[in-house]
This record gives sequence, C-alpha cells and structure tokens, in this order.
Amino acid sequence: MTMQTDYPVKTICQVLALPRSTFYHTRAVAEEGKLRVALLDLAGQYPTYGYRRLTALLKRAGWTVNHKRIQRIMTDMGLQRPVKRRTTRTTNSQHDFPRYPNRVGGLAITRPDQVWVADITYVRLAHDFVYLAVLMDVFTRAVRGWHLSRSLDRDLTLAALRRALADRVP
Repeated sequence: MTMQTDYPVKTICQVLALPRSTFYHTRAVAEEGKLRVALLDLAGQYPTYGYRRLTALLKRAGWTVNHKRIQRIMTDMGLQRPVKRRTTRTTNSQHDFPRYPNRVGGLAITRPDQVWVADITYVRLAHDFVYLAVLMDVFTRAVRGWHLSRSLDRDLTLAALRRALADRVP
C-alpha cells in the first residue's frame, strides 16, 4: 500500500525534501530499449535513410520522439554515418607544364629589389573563392605587386607583375 492514498503528494514530498516533479517523473529506460529495436528495424529496412527520415517514420508509427534523440541513439548504435565535408580541389599537381628549379636557394641577398618571389593562393569567400597572385621582395619582405581574379590563368600573374613593374624594377 502506498502513502499516496493516505497523504497528498505535496506533503509526502515536503517530508522527504524532494520536489514534486520527482514523484511524477518516470524513467524511460524500458521505452528506450523498445525504441532502439524499432529504430534498428527501420534502419535495416531503409539503409540509406538518415536520422531525419527515420524520425519521421518513427513519428508516423506512433513514437513520441524528436530528431535530436534519434540522432543521439543512432550515433550510439553506430548507425550514423560520419559527416562528409565537401571540399573544392584547387591544386592540380598532375599538369603537363614544366617545373622550374629554385634559382635563389643559395643566393646571398644583400639589397632591396635584388630578388622578387611570387606565389599564387586562393582566398575562400562565403560561397566561392578567388585566386590571389603576389610578388614580394625577398630582402624587405614588401609586397611589390598583387592581383585578384576568379580564374587561375595567365592574366592573373601578368596583372600582378605589371603592377609590380609600374613602381620598381628588380
């Protein structure tokens, strides 16, 4: 026989120094096991479905679940695929262009504008990226010329070189 028939829940919880929500709280351990079985069954029937679609199927079947719970259970069970990040390939090392040796590797640089070096890189934007060509003086580490372009072509590097030669001559 429980004390609930003789005393109000509020009084029982005050005596035990517990909040009333503790009395009404039921643990969902048994339901979690049944949910896992149902989820495993649906994941077997629809192996390409992710947590969103499986959540919708479980809701149609009468389960009271949300997507975060299904995602957590799928991750625990090893049903969730790792997120594959999309990357844009910007470097093509398999080109037919000649590769030139480093001619300034052992050179002693003693004055400004004796040696310029160049590099091409890309700058990531919100939905795209642009290419940046830079010419730099090795002695002063100052940028002599640069140019931005949406395409990686000869005009990108030539525009940076023209900008650099407008001010100085190496």
